[in-house]
Amino acid sequence: MKRRTFDVIVILLIAIVLTILNQLDLLEKLAGFLFIPLLIMYFIGQYAAQKFSK
Repeated sequence: MKRRTFDVIVILLIAIVLTILNQLDLLEKLAGFLFIPLLIMYFIGQYAAQKFSK
């Protein structure tokens, strides 16, 4: 899998999850826990950088 394809898949996944959470009115309730997904995305970015580096 190429790095650009991986980036597009992650961006689409985040957009879908945020859209679903917004439609269910859960974003306001989960605002205190937004640091957790950011931390997960950080580690996914670290993994992608290691896996796709040349």
